[in-house]
Parts: sequence; C-alpha cells; structure tokens
Amino acid sequence: MLGTTAATVVGASTMGSFAPEAAAGQRRPLDVEAGAHDPNFIEGRITGLRKGMLMVTSSDRSMHRIHLTGATSVWKLRPTSSDAAKVGDGLYARGVRMPDGTLAADAVWLNIVNLQVHITSIGRNVMHLDHHGDRIVGHVVAGTTAAVYNSTPAVSDLSLLQVGKHAQVIGAWRPDTNEVDLATVYAAA
Repeated sequence: MLGTTAATVVGASTMGSFAPEAAAGQRRPLDVEAGAHDPNFIEGRITGLRKGMLMVTSSDRSMHRIHLTGATSVWKLRPTSSDAAKVGDGLYARGVRMPDGTLAADAVWLNIVNLQVHITSIGRNVMHLDHHGDRIVGHVVAGTTAAVYNSTPAVSDLSLLQVGKHAQVIGAWRPDTNEVDLATVYAAA
C-alpha cells in the first residue's frame, strides 16, 4: 500500500465515527494497552470474497475473516455498499470478534490513504504529489473531491491549492499503482 495509511463517511456507532479521518485515530477499547494488538481492528488486503464475508491477509501475513452485514458502514472514496469490495483492495475494518473468530464489522474502509504530501503540479483533473520522495498521481473526482483550507468547512473549489505547498490528502488508493482518487485535500490558503 501507499505510504502511511489511515481512515467523510456519515454515521456514528457506539465505537465512534465512521468518517475516513476516524480510521487514523482509532480509539482503543479500555482493555487494550497502548501499542498492543487490538483484536477488534484488522488491516490487510482482500484475498477472497464470499457472500457477506471477506477473507483478508494482514501485513503480518495472518489471515482473517470479516463478516459484513447490512449495518456495516463501507467507505471507498465515499460511502458505498459492500459490493464495492474487490480482491486486491486494501482495508481497515473495525468491529467485534465473534466466538468463531470472525470479525463482525461495524465499519470498513477500502483502499484508504492519509498522506502528508508536497504538491508538485496541478492539472485540470489531476495533482502530482510527492510523498517522502515517492511520486503520486492524485485524481480529482468530480462531485467528490473537496478541499479544506485553514480548518474551514470542505468546499469543492480547489483553486486555492498551490504548487510548492504542503497538504494532507485523504483518498482511495488504486491498488498496485502510485495513483490515488482524492476525497479531501487539507491545505493552508
């Protein structure tokens, strides 16, 4: 996956927000020590799909089964349904462990990235970005991509973004590429 990843999806649960920004600051249950493995959170790539079930291999090569229901919040650049999940997608999932070891997912973020970047060029529907020396192509998605300037509400106007400036981008990685569909760009105006 691209760089440092993390996780605006509407909704909330007893476990916290479903917004993509929330995946970055996952709240650990009180019984999980700082730095310890949270059994109710999984990261990895989808290796198989069965009706209502995702098979996932984590970066540590452990295998997991994630059960999706009609109540599971799914984000893939925007709120969507579980049908958007594809083999090869990266994911973060939060939920509750079931007695059989599966994770009953409350929220799933597909291909989400949260990157600190340097804007190297801006085109009509594309931004070229540098993330710690890695070149990334950021695709502007009509009706979805928004900018937040100096902590103001998100707007669709990207005209204040500037080449040479730093920004934070949240988006959906296009697996096995250096390309990201942009959801939100946080920048100073």
